Amino acid sequence: MSNHHTYKKVEMVGSSTTSIEDAINNALAECNKTLKNMDWFEVTETRGHIVDGAVGHFQVTLKIGFKIENS
Repeated sequence: MSNHHTYKKVEMVGSSTTSIEDAINNALAECNKTLKNMDWFEVTETRGHIVDGAVGHFQVTLKIGFKIENS
């Protein structure tokens, strides 16, 4: 095992009819099904869908960082 770590980032879009926080958590929950060693996230975009003059969906674009195993 080396004394440094190597990371990779993936970009995901989460959505929710409830809140931005739920949209983030939905994206992280889906990624957690297939990604190991998730370490951090950054929100790069926030947007929404409007239905009848109100928020229909919140959408957030996330970059999720994870450590490469054995690095």
